[in-house]
Amino acid sequence: MLHTSLRSSHMSDFDLVLKCWDAVEADYSGLGGEVLARLFKDYPDTQKLFPKCVDIPPSKVAGHAAVVSHGAVVLRKLGELLKAKGNHASILKPLATTHANTHKIALSNFKLLTEVIIKVFAEKAGLDADGQVALRKVMGVIIADIDGCYKELGFLG
Repeated sequence: MLHTSLRSSHMSDFDLVLKCWDAVEADYSGLGGEVLARLFKDYPDTQKLFPKCVDIPPSKVAGHAAVVSHGAVVLRKLGELLKAKGNHASILKPLATTHANTHKIALSNFKLLTEVIIKVFAEKAGLDADGQVALRKVMGVIIADIDGCYKELGFLG
């Protein structure tokens, strides 16, 4: 069951986050690469969750083509979710299904990724304090919805 109540009660949270989205869209690769590089540096165990990045030595992660490419994919999907403003079931269900069945990604990793995204966006894309709070709220709902999909699939992430 997806939390559609987010649409009506927290519309401004999406708007607060999307205020910085032009800066994100202008540099999906740079910011996405930065997000994953920081994730791997701050939480080294997460690197093994990305098959195309698992064998990259830590000293080579920053700017590595596979890291930059997948980081851009992550941010594009995040943009789709944010722009859906809570009406994200059709976007989220396939993502949750592959992350449960194929990639086996625990929910805790989405929470780590959220915190890294907030830091990078604050530093590089102009996400202000209100936007950071809003992104944390929006991602909390998205992660809860991923959890709901996981439970439907029988994945205990």
